[in-house]
Amino acid sequence: MYKTLVDCHTLALHLHDPDWVAVDCRFTLTDTAAGRRAYQAGHIPGARYAHLDDDLSGAKTPETGRHPLPDPRALAAKLGAWGIGPGKQVVVYDDAFGAMAARLWWLLRWLGHDTVALLDGGLPRWQREGHPMTRDLPAIQPTTFVPRPRNDMLVDADFVARVVKDGSWLVLDARAEERFNGEIEPLDPVAGHIPGAVNMPFEDNLHVSGRFESPEHLRKLYQGQMQQVKAEHVIQMCGSGVTACHNILAMEHAGLAGARLYAGSWSEWIRDPRRPVARDPQ
Repeated sequence: MYKTLVDCHTLALHLHDPDWVAVDCRFTLTDTAAGRRAYQAGHIPGARYAHLDDDLSGAKTPETGRHPLPDPRALAAKLGAWGIGPGKQVVVYDDAFGAMAARLWWLLRWLGHDTVALLDGGLPRWQREGHPMTRDLPAIQPTTFVPRPRNDMLVDADFVARVVKDGSWLVLDARAEERFNGEIEPLDPVAGHIPGAVNMPFEDNLHVSGRFESPEHLRKLYQGQMQQVKAEHVIQMCGSGVTACHNILAMEHAGLAGARLYAGSWSEWIRDPRRPVARDPQ
């Protein structure tokens, strides 16, 4: 069973395997309907569609970030309706090299379903390799998904505030360098980063081909930041808890298991004006 990455050839061999479920997670932050339109125009045969806002996030409040975690029971109901349950190998993909699909990879693991993998190279590589596409909606056999949340995979803002200056912990921010430094901020009302956090753009996980770097390369990359910090004491964050999951996946693929997610991330942190903000490179 695949738990981090799966290549396009392997998925193609299992397109008609009832124990495999593909989920299309295409989404554009600046046009929230674009992913669904793209899915309707063509997708991997058998794939269901998961919308970041409607399916993979909860309701926003004045205190939350842009993509709060969904209620476990509500998400479990959707997963069951998509035919995801015990014994299913789930493959998630998007057209952004995993930037969006990694969210569902993490959510499934959070609810206790470990047999989920990201399609390495995503839809662009699938199409370049000449694999089939369709507009047909999948025939789904619903099942029951029983959520078993692992809340030790999460930390909240108060926890981050306590440990960010503790040398035995490391907070990594997956946003682009210019956003981390506060030079630009296209999505949130305040620019900058949490003082003491370290920038680790999720794009650094990728080879120029769009596939993930090798486990050996990724291990060296992350251990260069971690130094003596244990993998379980690494906290990943980003703008809203989405691309941070890409970094967690990269660490898992590198054999560095146990990093935690600050799901609220920057967009939640700045909701409280008492929380400090830095705008200089770290």
